[in-house]
Amino acid sequence: MQLEVKIDSSCMEPKVIILTASMTEDVHTILNKLSDYAPQIISGSKDDKIEVIDQADLIRIYANAGKVFAVTQKGEYALRLRLYEIEERLPSHQFVRISNSEIINLKKVNNFDLSFTGTICVKLVNDTITYVSRRYVSKLKKILGI
Repeated sequence: MQLEVKIDSSCMEPKVIILTASMTEDVHTILNKLSDYAPQIISGSKDDKIEVIDQADLIRIYANAGKVFAVTQKGEYALRLRLYEIEERLPSHQFVRISNSEIINLKKVNNFDLSFTGTICVKLVNDTITYVSRRYVSKLKKILGI
């Protein structure tokens, strides 16, 4: 990636232009980081109360029966956002989608079991066991460097 900065005294406000052949994941990440309108807060409801959930506390986020849930050490929260909206708010170097219905926090993984043919078994810090769908195995292996 090339980076170029031009100083122009007639420019009243900074302007960012991205030249690219196609919309890649890198370009999307840059756009998310530059946009100041995208809120990074995630809130969930539990016991009829709404709480702000610290991203570092998230273990996994999953969809089930048309609803989205976030799991932390404190418990499970119902979220109003869709899974893709939550994925956009989370740092891609720490959170990874492992199926169409689940995102995990890589810092909350105890281990990955690669002995299963075609998939990966993931054991999380709260002893939850989940599986990487075949569609996402190669992406996860690339992230893990294996």
